[in-house]
Amino acid sequence: MSLMWSVKIVGLGVVALSLSLELLGWVFGRCRRRRTLNKVLFFPSKVACVEHLLSQNSACSCFCPLPHGVETSFSCLLRHILSASSSLDLCVFSFSNMDLSRAVLLLHSKGVTVRVLSDKHYSAITGSQIGALRKAGVATASHPSPCVCVRCDAGSVHMHHKFAVVDGRQLITGSLNWTLTAVQSNMENIIITEEAELVQPFIKEFNQIWALNDPARFYKS
Repeated sequence: MSLMWSVKIVGLGVVALSLSLELLGWVFGRCRRRRTLNKVLFFPSKVACVEHLLSQNSACSCFCPLPHGVETSFSCLLRHILSASSSLDLCVFSFSNMDLSRAVLLLHSKGVTVRVLSDKHYSAITGSQIGALRKAGVATASHPSPCVCVRCDAGSVHMHHKFAVVDGRQLITGSLNWTLTAVQSNMENIIITEEAELVQPFIKEFNQIWALNDPARFYKS
């Protein structure tokens, strides 16, 4: 009889251990998911100085009349863009915001590889920053290999995407065009996430559009 009870106790112990391991796996999975970046930003953004984010001289003081030391939707967006350490893939319909252009050029100066896709019509409008990015992509003595490469969609429909992929792992997407009006005057949204199942389809979409607009396809002899 005691042997039978011993077997039962051991069996219950095995079941309890199995359930405990499953529970621990579930808890650790939940914790891991909580640590994955997921953030939502809404616009229009409060207007505040962002010079401290864009200046390469950290000791530089700004004396502009805008509020300083204020965290806004726009400053948060800039921080995530500037977090790029190896690559930034940008696919945006309209790009005329000077501060966002400065952020991209700052990444370029640090050796981050930048690829930009934009709409062929809107890239030519007055105020577009695409020309400045193209110029930055020209190889120089200090940057023998261009770190900024710009392509404009040559399709018959508008390239209306608004997304960026930072270091191949962080997605920034939403309704926001990279314009001053969108940032300060329009009701817009941005989602920032590192959920791989969301990031990967955007990487695939970017690479497909990038390949379709390779100049070599149009200038083959």
